[in-house]
Amino acid sequence: MFERKQKNPFGIWLLMATMLVVIDQFTKALIMSEFDTGAGVVVTDFFNIVRVHNYGAAFSFLATEGGWQRWLFTGIALATVVWIVWMLKTQGGQTLFAFALSCILGGAVGNVLDRIMHGYVVDFLDFHWDWLTPVFYKGHFPSFNVADIAISVGAIALIVDELMRVSRSKTYTK
Repeated sequence: MFERKQKNPFGIWLLMATMLVVIDQFTKALIMSEFDTGAGVVVTDFFNIVRVHNYGAAFSFLATEGGWQRWLFTGIALATVVWIVWMLKTQGGQTLFAFALSCILGGAVGNVLDRIMHGYVVDFLDFHWDWLTPVFYKGHFPSFNVADIAISVGAIALIVDELMRVSRSKTYTK
């Protein structure tokens, strides 16, 4: 008589993305309140916290282009947000896929908020190892932030989800 209605996971995925945005923006606000641009603190022999402004995209791509890239990256991110929200609404029952999209959504929104508010993305996690010297300046991997971690985790989860999907389809076709 009383049928239990299943919860729509869409709200859970949006909540997760929102939590990632809050954590990202909180950490960036903390860094901005404690450090001047370029200032930082050594945490270990391979990790520093340093305030860096990234005017470009990943690995500072197009960072020196004079400002137009701010709006290009903002537009791309906003279009991506719309697409991801639609995908979460229609595919939210696919747990790993939706988890991946939620991570990417939270990261994209966190970084686009920076671009809109400041004109750059605040990065602060600085890892460095001597063996990276041939590839990165003085062995420092490009600085990144919580939003970048969320996007990276989401990308890895998307790859794992697709590998699992391919593996399942091969099993069923045999």
